[in-house]
Amino acid sequence: MTTQKRIAAITMARNDTFFLSRWIKYYGGEIGTENLYIYLDGTDQEIPENAGNAHITKLPHTDMSRSAGDKYRINLISNLANKLLQEYDIIIGCDCDEFLIVDPALGVSLSEYLSSKKINTTLSGLGLDVGQNLIHESELDKTQSFLSQRRYALLSTRYTKPVVLNRPVRWGSGFHSVHGHNFHIDPNLYLLHFGAVDMNMLITKAAARGPDWVNHLKRRGNGTINDVSNRTAHGEDWLRIARIMQRIFRPIYAWDKPGMLGLKRVVKIPQRFEKSGV
Repeated sequence: MTTQKRIAAITMARNDTFFLSRWIKYYGGEIGTENLYIYLDGTDQEIPENAGNAHITKLPHTDMSRSAGDKYRINLISNLANKLLQEYDIIIGCDCDEFLIVDPALGVSLSEYLSSKKINTTLSGLGLDVGQNLIHESELDKTQSFLSQRRYALLSTRYTKPVVLNRPVRWGSGFHSVHGHNFHIDPNLYLLHFGAVDMNMLITKAAARGPDWVNHLKRRGNGTINDVSNRTAHGEDWLRIARIMQRIFRPIYAWDKPGMLGLKRVVKIPQRFEKSGV
């Protein structure tokens, strides 16, 4: 019988109540809201109504360049993860629009699956960048689950992230790597990114940055949405192929990150993934 391990999940968000509430719902359902740790970037930030017993810390917001901001955030989160590992066995760290799921075909929860694994410092799920297929999919109904409405994803090395830790280490910016350690892609885990889940949501967000951003988005589109809308969608075999490729190939400039030799492949998300509740 597998001993249940203590698991915490951490994230940081700013002006992203919609995704953060989804993040809380999913990870809270998997490991309990009392094991969620959230930094809010700005003392003016709203706490989602479903926060429950989550540990939420509001921090003063400071305008920074993107690069400086990324380093600031990941240092905060790495420090928190290292501190929490004094109490927890496993830490999950990711952005609030990212969801780590175990293949529903196994019939086990995420906490049960992670508790059964022998983790060598880090663990990654295969990255799936989910986007709205503008030909086949309508505007997102925010009251329903993502995967009941979205069926297409770009196989993305960018989102094959080492989001699971069981030792004190330091993440690179955006959780894309762990300094000084290899990555290990699990055969049954997937990290789903939903930043491009709906074009109208992207346009609304762009409007806050000014009309030039909206015009650019309408003219050029979004990369992920363009790909899932216009490229041929492959079957489930490509999940296995991509996992093998990303395990073998590495970018010359970053040996501790996965590679796919520049190939772009869109896959149709298996219908059973809807059972994850994401």
